[in-house]
Amino acid sequence: MDLQINGNTALVTASSSGLGKASAKALAREGVNVVINARNPEKLNAAKAEIETVAAGDVVAQPGDLTEEDDMKELVRTTVDEFGGLDHLVTSAGGPPSGSFLDTDDEDWYAAYDLLVMSVVRLAREAHPHLRESDHGTIVNITSRSVKESLDNLVLSNSVRMSVIGLEKTLSKEFAPEVRANAVLPGPHETERIENLVNAAVDRGDYDSYEEGLDGWAGNPLERIGDPMELGNTVAFLSSPQSGFINGTAIPIDGGSTGANL
Repeated sequence: MDLQINGNTALVTASSSGLGKASAKALAREGVNVVINARNPEKLNAAKAEIETVAAGDVVAQPGDLTEEDDMKELVRTTVDEFGGLDHLVTSAGGPPSGSFLDTDDEDWYAAYDLLVMSVVRLAREAHPHLRESDHGTIVNITSRSVKESLDNLVLSNSVRMSVIGLEKTLSKEFAPEVRANAVLPGPHETERIENLVNAAVDRGDYDSYEEGLDGWAGNPLERIGDPMELGNTVAFLSSPQSGFINGTAIPIDGGSTGANL
């Protein structure tokens, strides 16, 4: 399928690894010029080199902290300066710390809100005038399946990520018809984070092999963990005119593990 986004421009945050990097890679492979972002310049440049091996568009690496408002403004400004506009915004962020309610203090709550919600607020605000000028502006928020079904010992993710969905739904109405906004809700995928957790479990003796440990993360009807590119490909599709009537929705990408009917 031709996604019809060749020559477009996308900004993808938290994209030096994991699902953000997979999304940037999927977009770049379709010929989209991509600006990627992370706090660690060395890791970011390594991701740039990896994405460029499959890219049909240009890739620019822009360091920045998602909790710093000035960094978010600079991200959008760099994208527009480099490519003359912005067609697609993909927001991603690392997960907040795990923990129960009674083990979580006010500082933890504010930090999670700043990282997960205010980063999207600031980016959407800065990107909006440029997305509106695009022929097919889009926003895709990468969140978590925890907005559909709460996960044990993840009170911050369960609670704070819901705000991103409320924001995404609001933007899908306020920014329309020029800009569409959607979200994807990933379950476990074989990212660097999962790889590290599995390897640590093997080292502890919880599993006999990496493959056995990976199977322990499956927990879905498809009986396997996700490939990050499967999510990245969905993000690219939601950024394209081929999904032009999809707006204001949140799509679980979890192999069917979520028990919620909606």
